[in-house]
Amino acid sequence: MTRSQESVVIAPAGPIAWRGTVPGSKSLSARALITAALAEGRSRLPGLLRCEDTEHLARALAGCGMDVALTDQGAEVGGRGGEFPVRRGAFFVGNAGTAMRFLTAALTVAEGRYTIDGTARMRARPIGELTAALTALGADVRDTRGFPPVAIGPARLRGGAVAIAGDRSSQFASGLLMAAPYGASALELEVTGAVVSRPYLDLTVAVMEGFGVKIEVREDPLRFRVAPGRYAGRDYPIEPDASSASYFFAAAAVTGGTATVENLGRGTRQGDAAFVDVLVSMGCRAERTVQATTVRGGPLRGVAVDAAAFPDVVPTIAAVAIFAAGRTEIRGVPHLRIKESDRIASVAAELRKLGAHVEERPDGLAIEGGRRLRGALIDTWNDHRIAMAAAVAGLRIPGVVIAAPGVVDKSFPGFFARWAELGRVG
Repeated sequence: MTRSQESVVIAPAGPIAWRGTVPGSKSLSARALITAALAEGRSRLPGLLRCEDTEHLARALAGCGMDVALTDQGAEVGGRGGEFPVRRGAFFVGNAGTAMRFLTAALTVAEGRYTIDGTARMRARPIGELTAALTALGADVRDTRGFPPVAIGPARLRGGAVAIAGDRSSQFASGLLMAAPYGASALELEVTGAVVSRPYLDLTVAVMEGFGVKIEVREDPLRFRVAPGRYAGRDYPIEPDASSASYFFAAAAVTGGTATVENLGRGTRQGDAAFVDVLVSMGCRAERTVQATTVRGGPLRGVAVDAAAFPDVVPTIAAVAIFAAGRTEIRGVPHLRIKESDRIASVAAELRKLGAHVEERPDGLAIEGGRRLRGALIDTWNDHRIAMAAAVAGLRIPGVVIAAPGVVDKSFPGFFARWAELGRVG
């Protein structure tokens, strides 16, 4: 399949019996690229995800004069201890929210002049909370009425105390934290209000500490303290992506089969691994070992779930829910409206095409399962997760056709070739 292919037809499959691995974590890959670029010395990142988002980030770092090499096996990064050899540049990051937000923060330590822009959708995704916090900490960052593009001036991140709201995107706080060791003084960051996607902040802390920087974390309210320091280059393996794994676990759930994802076990810190627990509450069985996770499908029932900590798998939960007996209510995710698409509106619209009864709510979705379903042409809304969630539905519903399937290259290149294996091994 090429990026320009107009559509792909999903072949229904009986109970699947699949075992394999999935590409590396997008969240870990982005964090590791940033910290490795800021580190002193060379880092190897085996398993790093090579996709549109990481390529945008790697190109921007290379444009700043950093030594960044992506391969099919991972990445190598030559860090310069917080120095950026090229101090002028204009970078395009597509619709990669992590690249936009993490770069905006990281480049405030460079004492250079940069602009960062993206697609029309990226220009509609907020960044004002982050730029305001960076400005308060001494940097020179200007956005466009709270949105990209952003311009970064030569004033270097100073450090100090700042608060940032936690109810829009954890990426704002993560970007601040990763840049913080290179400020002139310690960062005292308070994340106020409801904190969405908290596991992603924990993931940021884990990566930073993996590269040798210690963070103090306090709760109620959530506060971080990062003293001045330096990351050290190292080997940092990237585990498989729990969000990408969710589609294969969902395939087991909706077909009554079995799926095992290797190298993604009970020790993962990825918040989206909680998708497995949601499936268990819906009637599946699961087994986690140190080395793998297995899901076995069973009769599905509707559930009520607060998905604030794992919003990226909401489209997958919804795709499973249309086959479950009873009502599924997904709440706690108003921030899905500022993702690659408005994922509350896009999920509801596309599942309704299949005959599902779906209610949009301000902070989520309500889905009545067990309805008579039909095939349809699914619009991907230029959103990789809409395309892959629709592929789950197509395993049970004949006639599901997904338009613009190349959008999956954003996080899972080759997804549909892998998906086609399900019908051959079941």
